[in-house]
Amino acid sequence: MSLPLYSRSIRNIKLARLTRTPIVSSSQFTPSLTRQLHTSPIRMSDSSKPKNDSEWRAVLSPEQFRILRQKGTELAGTGQYNKFYEDGIYSCAGCGTPLYKSTTKFDSGCGWPAFFDALPGAVTRTEDRSLWSVRTEITCTACGGHLGHVFKGEGFPTPTDERHCVNSVSLKFAEDKNVKNE
Repeated sequence: MSLPLYSRSIRNIKLARLTRTPIVSSSQFTPSLTRQLHTSPIRMSDSSKPKNDSEWRAVLSPEQFRILRQKGTELAGTGQYNKFYEDGIYSCAGCGTPLYKSTTKFDSGCGWPAFFDALPGAVTRTEDRSLWSVRTEITCTACGGHLGHVFKGEGFPTPTDERHCVNSVSLKFAEDKNVKNE
């Protein structure tokens, strides 16, 4: 019996969360991305159950916990990756899942790192109605860590006309000079 497409997608997302692997097709695994997946400093445990707050507090700094797990925001202009432009991969600080290539990062002037696109399946979008407005929250698909928000139609000269406004605290960077050539 075949499941409807929607049910299969939900099942695949749940399976990816259980195995702590990003939802990326095998054709998108370049040698450098594969290397990054296996050398990330912080990885999710192999446990099939999600971490509770005390387990997250044990592996995250207080600021990382506030932002990744409690949906906080770092002060504009204070993050280490705001004006950082090296070649490599930005991964989730909570679980090590690759999220963004440096080739998608741009200077939006907003005070936070800005990207115009994420690696396929790495980021989940959710409607956020906090702060008296409707925004789109972005989280790590693998661990649910809060990354920031995505904004559309602001007129930036990027291929997607989107700005992923991401907290630096939510990211870890790994240098990879091959990213620019992929």
